[in-house]
Amino acid sequence: MEKLITILFRVPELQRKILITAGFLALFRIGSFIPLPIVNQEQLQRNIEQMSQSAAGRVMATVALFGGTQIGMSTIFGLGIMPYISASIIFQLLGSIVPSLEALMKEGESGRRKINEYTRYAAVVLCLVQSAFWVRYMMYTMNIVPPDNMNVWDGLVSVMIMTAGTIFLMWIGEQIDEYGIGNGISLIIMAGILSRMPSSLFKLLSNSSFQLTPPQGTYGILVPILVALFVAVVVGVIAITESQRRIPTQSAKHVRGRRVYGGTKQYLPLKVNQSGVMPIIFASSLLMFPLLILSGLHQAVAGWAGSDSVLKSGIFGILDLIKNDFQRHGYLYTMSYVILIYFFCYFWTAIMFNPKDVAENLKDYGSFIPGYRPGARTANYLEKVMLRITYVGAAFLSIVAVIPAMIQAGLNVDYDIASFLGGTGLLIVISVCIDLIQKIDSYLIMSNYSGLMGRK
Repeated sequence: MEKLITILFRVPELQRKILITAGFLALFRIGSFIPLPIVNQEQLQRNIEQMSQSAAGRVMATVALFGGTQIGMSTIFGLGIMPYISASIIFQLLGSIVPSLEALMKEGESGRRKINEYTRYAAVVLCLVQSAFWVRYMMYTMNIVPPDNMNVWDGLVSVMIMTAGTIFLMWIGEQIDEYGIGNGISLIIMAGILSRMPSSLFKLLSNSSFQLTPPQGTYGILVPILVALFVAVVVGVIAITESQRRIPTQSAKHVRGRRVYGGTKQYLPLKVNQSGVMPIIFASSLLMFPLLILSGLHQAVAGWAGSDSVLKSGIFGILDLIKNDFQRHGYLYTMSYVILIYFFCYFWTAIMFNPKDVAENLKDYGSFIPGYRPGARTANYLEKVMLRITYVGAAFLSIVAVIPAMIQAGLNVDYDIASFLGGTGLLIVISVCIDLIQKIDSYLIMSNYSGLMGRK
């Protein structure tokens, strides 16, 4: 380990990039603890524990996870980077259906800069809307704002502070992209996720007892089992994330003078998990809303049924059954989760991977897949392969997504601890770490050093 750290800091350019990246991430973590001026922090801390079990709290926890922030969301970086991510996803989807945006995407670097500019403007609008709703929620629902601060001016100042905080995080992400190493936005999200690990580990160790007959409420022998599960899940996620289906290709031979060019054999790599973590993000976000809808229906039915106790108890029984299943991540919730993951896997793969464009690019470069004619037949073959490997990728994502709920229900482990054994957070952290290691490897290899994994 000491030798590895020494090698990392022997390359001056790599050393500078690592220090810049670490400095910006430290600045992000410091800002995550600076509260809004109108919030009573003691009251907020008491409300967080109650909120984590409610439907609204689960929605906030999901948004906080993807934005690199925490469920409290009462700091200057309370919104995290989520508005920018939402704007990026919106323009990614619009780019496949709006001709003008599709043309910009095909213009190369200039088109990408223009789309990034539109994305920033959209992120600012989303920041204003989301922060306004959140500040209003803090004032009139959470009861964490003193009465003296419940006015339009203080609310407007808080909205501006949260919007400026997210814009500052966008700037930090861009500075890491330009002067640091790795993807800035992804590193911010990863830092927010990993910041929860110390508290979860402390909760695990404080409730552990290394006895054959542990006291009631402690984990006992479960600790080594959880560690083994964590290692197994991490190894599996890395294997599937890096796995590819390699399609053999061959370039056509052509003669110039007395020399023969082309005819080389290569391969076209198709990732098994082409859609990355996006299907889990979409599926988990959508499944938070049924809890809110069912809670509203529960109150509406109470007023509509009136004094009819039979009608009220029957409808209440059905609503409570469904709501409790979603709150406990039961069978209905799990099946809905898996179905949505499969749907969004195929949906996102269809957006990101166009077999016709790939077939045309192969044809333009004079390459072909042996046994298939260039053009329509190549596109049909690629589409058939993607349908098959996407099914495997969706199954992998489904297993990883439901692991925390299964461990929580089967081993009676706190969800904060079980969430590090699978789910969206683990996928994001591993994907970002793999990308970061590959970029560090490229700098080391260019400087005639072995890579982090021993590659030369």
